[in-house]
Amino acid sequence: MSKNFDELLSKLQSVSRKKVAVAVAQDEPVLEAIKVAKEQGIADAILVGDKGKIEKIAKTLDMDLTKFEIIHEADAKKAALFAVQLVSTGRADMLMKGLVDTATFLRSVLNKEVGLRTGKLMSHVAVFDIDKFDRLLFLTDAAFNTYPDLKAKVDIINNSVKVAHACGIEVPKVAPICAVEVVNTDMKATVDAAMLSKMSERGQIKGCIVDGPLALDNALSEEAANHKNINSPVAGKADVFLLPDIETANVMYKCLTYLSHSRNGGCLVGTSSPVILTSRADSVETKVNSIALAALVAESK
Repeated sequence: MSKNFDELLSKLQSVSRKKVAVAVAQDEPVLEAIKVAKEQGIADAILVGDKGKIEKIAKTLDMDLTKFEIIHEADAKKAALFAVQLVSTGRADMLMKGLVDTATFLRSVLNKEVGLRTGKLMSHVAVFDIDKFDRLLFLTDAAFNTYPDLKAKVDIINNSVKVAHACGIEVPKVAPICAVEVVNTDMKATVDAAMLSKMSERGQIKGCIVDGPLALDNALSEEAANHKNINSPVAGKADVFLLPDIETANVMYKCLTYLSHSRNGGCLVGTSSPVILTSRADSVETKVNSIALAALVAESK
């Protein structure tokens, strides 16, 4: 079981080298992350985009482009679609967003002919390595699904569990996070949490343990859970944090990013291959961690 990103990165050394297709690759932060990923043996890359612009950026980064395959396509929509096709046809193992707007990028991912759709719900999983915790924390969904209903939450759990399994966590503990740790019929998130817990108990959600509702403090801290006399196999030991909606999840993601001493990475799953959908505000380290995480997910498939 990997407890931090150092262990995740070392885990990659024992698997076959994966290749990432970068859609509209003329983006300096993305190319810098690709350069680092190549140097550290995390992944190789195919760069799809405007070759002249890619070469100009590469010079400023002292990046040796002879080590990469470059496919010239100046049109952003065509470049995004071609990068997706590289993944769907098996020439690459995962996809990464470059200098293209998210809507155009996702339309390519969902393209009926060459896209990565599986018929399953797509969701984003962020993985945090925080100094004060002895385990990785999996946060979902801070980027894609807005107000998931019960059925969507089941799919989001299943997606996050696959990522946790890829990171070596055999039976991840999943906490549906709410404002309180008791069922309140006026608070839909608590009702959903109770139903998810019963579904897990009856084997309708597999590969993990789901128990809730749990407030965030009770999911993170055994001391807090004991103080409230909460008897739960997940309380204080949660690996996966299922947030009730995108607003809550996004706030938690940014709080952990900016207010804690942590490292993180994330990817979009529920697709036939993992998709790296980083923000322009993400650091190069976060982008590299996301590539590494996607490579582990690709290996698990």
